[in-house]
Parts: sequence; structure tokens; C-alpha cells
Amino acid sequence: MRAWRETFDAHWHEIADRDNARTRRMFRYYRCVCAGAFRARSLQLWQVVYSLGRPGRYDAPR
Repeated sequence: MRAWRETFDAHWHEIADRDNARTRRMFRYYRCVCAGAFRARSLQLWQVVYSLGRPGRYDAPR
């Protein structure tokens, strides 16, 4: 999330004419809150894989 925020800030000038300062603050706040929650381990990411006709167990690559 922090890298995403840094990239967003680095490229803000490319979209600044379409979005206003309030939108920028909202996205920055959202990303900072999520990054803090992940870091504090109070937020987790779950991904579910559904497969049709695949017998057995699915082991996700990491």
C-alpha cells in the first residue's frame, strides 16, 4: 500500500487536471489507513479460488 501511495504521488501531476485536491487527500488517507492496518496486523487479505471440474486441492504459488 505504501508503494502504491508513493507511485500515486509521483504521478499525480498526470491526473491533476481530472481530479481535485479533495480526491487526492481521500485516496492518500485510504492508502495510509490500509497500510497501517496491514502493518498492525489488524487487517488481512483473503483470496478465494473457485474452479469448476478441478479435482483435488489447489496449491497457490507464493
